[in-house]
Amino acid sequence: MPVCSRPACSAWPSPARPFRTPRPRPRQRPPLRRTSAPPASPETFDSGTKTAYTTGSVTLGSGSWTLNDALLGNTTADHKTGTQSVRVRNVGSLSMNFNTPSGAGVVTVQHAVYGTDGSSAWELWASSNSSSSYAKVGSTITSSSTSLSTASFTVNLSGAVRLQIRKISGGTNRINIDNVTIEQYGGGTTPPTGTAKKFLFDGSHGELAGNADWVLDVNSGVASALPTPAQSGITSTTPETYWTGAISAWGVALVKRGHTVEQLPAGGRITYGDASNSQDLSRYNVFVVDEPNVVFTAAEKTAILRYVQNGGGLFMISDHIISDRNNDGWDSPEIWNDLMQNNSVQANPFGFAVNSDNIVENSSNALVSSTNPIMNGALGTVSQLSFHNGATMTLNPTANSTVQGLIWRVGVAKGNSSVMAASSTFGTGRVVIIGDSSPADDGTGSPGNTVYDGWNENVSHARLHLNASLWLAKM
Repeated sequence: MPVCSRPACSAWPSPARPFRTPRPRPRQRPPLRRTSAPPASPETFDSGTKTAYTTGSVTLGSGSWTLNDALLGNTTADHKTGTQSVRVRNVGSLSMNFNTPSGAGVVTVQHAVYGTDGSSAWELWASSNSSSSYAKVGSTITSSSTSLSTASFTVNLSGAVRLQIRKISGGTNRINIDNVTIEQYGGGTTPPTGTAKKFLFDGSHGELAGNADWVLDVNSGVASALPTPAQSGITSTTPETYWTGAISAWGVALVKRGHTVEQLPAGGRITYGDASNSQDLSRYNVFVVDEPNVVFTAAEKTAILRYVQNGGGLFMISDHIISDRNNDGWDSPEIWNDLMQNNSVQANPFGFAVNSDNIVENSSNALVSSTNPIMNGALGTVSQLSFHNGATMTLNPTANSTVQGLIWRVGVAKGNSSVMAASSTFGTGRVVIIGDSSPADDGTGSPGNTVYDGWNENVSHARLHLNASLWLAKM
């Protein structure tokens, strides 16, 4: 199949409506502090007082903690992001005296040596029986830097969970612990409930191929499971350049609204109901796949369709035909059609197919509805959509009576043809598709990649993607 020869196929500026030339923007890293409610509120250790190493309990923002051979330090030698951090010596510990209400998924802990002390090792332990017994989580961590680093642990325990951090070596060397964040854990085979939703962005199917950058964050060419810096550092004023990825604006916007985002890295597994996979789809409310360049396996197709059928949300983004970025013979329209047509669950489950076309068009031919939550939702009214080389869809209400066109090409009837964005339901889950990746492109990406700011091109692009994200998450 021919390969798109342009620097950024799906985001190439139209001759009729050129983009402004993107300016190089340095990556900004605001202090790791939050003033608004995060998806998983970090314990910052700033609110209590404990000035002695003797064992004792202290009331903090998250609840009561017992500090053994540890205190709350606020000196210049205590490495911290706020006014205080925990200072631990010998084989001291800090323990929660309360249970998390919604289990524990991914836990992050910031750590450093105190002052210029030597290195020490420490571990995270978890209890699911109110501290009657504990089990070690993940690997032993060594603190050796005088700057705060972030350690991440996958706990994945449902129900009542409490945590304990144990210093296990280093003698009188001291360490600082700060900003302990516990993400709630959904578990089971249905998406997690609650007001804070979990979004998984796929990075396992060639989203970084060629000149593309369709992930939240890229570090040294890798889209890791957790974007860095930690999302707990995002505030209402954090710019999308906090992360380096062409759809970082989308992720940052979701976090600002109180949600959690993760990435499925290259080599990650798309499964549904597999307890051994820490990123199993059952742990998320919405799965976002922006322009896949690698065809889904039979097992992956089954997992995706069962996930939607049982209540999950799927955000599908395509690109135009002849946009094969990794030269494997598959374009994203073909990959999406293969998912829907060749699977073990149901043929044409969503009621649409992606066309083999290539459209450059700014359309205001949108569904006008005061009740449709995608076109008139929490972020406002969606009135237009710009394609800079994208594919349209053809709807098939006979296959799925819930399929709904959202935006059509200019001048066509609002029917089943020439659809630029659409939605449908399948089982108890929901699906949204947009035929071009350029509207989600925020103009920033890995060094050397040329991308364009479609996210801010018009007022409707961010609204469309965010309204659709919230609808998929059933908010």
